[in-house]
Amino acid sequence: MSGQRSDRRRVGWIGLGVMGAPMCGHVVAAGHDVVVHTRTAATAQPLLDVGARWAATPAEAAAGADVVFTMVGYPDDVRQVVAGDEGVLSTVPGGAVVVDLTTSRPSLAGELAELASVRGVGMLDAPVSGGDVGAREGRLVVMVGGEAAHLAAVRPLLDTFARSVTHFGPAGAGQHAKMANQTAIASTMVGVCESLCYAAAAGLDLAELIGCIGGGAAGSWSLENYGPRILRDDLAPGFKVDHFVKDLGIALEEATRLRLALPGLALAKELYVAVSAAGLGAQGTQALVTAVQRLSGRPASLASGGGAAGGE
Repeated sequence: MSGQRSDRRRVGWIGLGVMGAPMCGHVVAAGHDVVVHTRTAATAQPLLDVGARWAATPAEAAAGADVVFTMVGYPDDVRQVVAGDEGVLSTVPGGAVVVDLTTSRPSLAGELAELASVRGVGMLDAPVSGGDVGAREGRLVVMVGGEAAHLAAVRPLLDTFARSVTHFGPAGAGQHAKMANQTAIASTMVGVCESLCYAAAAGLDLAELIGCIGGGAAGSWSLENYGPRILRDDLAPGFKVDHFVKDLGIALEEATRLRLALPGLALAKELYVAVSAAGLGAQGTQALVTAVQRLSGRPASLASGGGAAGGE
């Protein structure tokens, strides 16, 4: 069509949560023709306001698309939006590539890749890391499983919201990489929360502490990004506790299959289950601090120091 960019792609996007919405926004801002679907239509309005179009079903979003992205909550959601009766594979044309950005089971990634192949469609599992901050800033880390040719076809779109994209191997390899990522984060978050709880009980200035140890060997993305939120009692999700519990459960299932003992991961999962059981499953992963504090009979919040109950 006259006046259009030669690299403009027809993109279907399914899932506009805390991370999915800003990620999709980068694709829209890059000038691509984007059709979106999500469970709650009102969630899509900011994207519709800047040029995206609405689809009533995943199948409608995928019809005629060159590339379809899915970014949903759980493996069952992935299966439904990709392979369900009104799923992506029911309408997406041959030659297209479907990219699942959800953190899901490696075995499901392999199953869906096989179903897609029968239809002449490429399928990549491409979970991401970087939270809401990385999604908004377009600085996510993407871990990819699937065929290299399919990755090459969609790489310009991934680059709109990613600072790095790594291909780990065949279908499911991206999900395995994300399980390793979540395993590392899980124990790190336990350490961050325990560190702040210890400092609060000892009467230290927590903001000063974060600034100090963040510049040394204790520094981490989690401390830098979630530490200040914890001090403000800001538990809004960059990544939801319930989604993290799901991820850690998958990682432990895979560890069992691989005959691996990962006690740190198991402990982190139990602590996060406790956070969810306390009614904070929709909050961010930094809500772990509430469980750590309560184990010592201290106030759940560190916003005012958190050292009163049980102090010296």
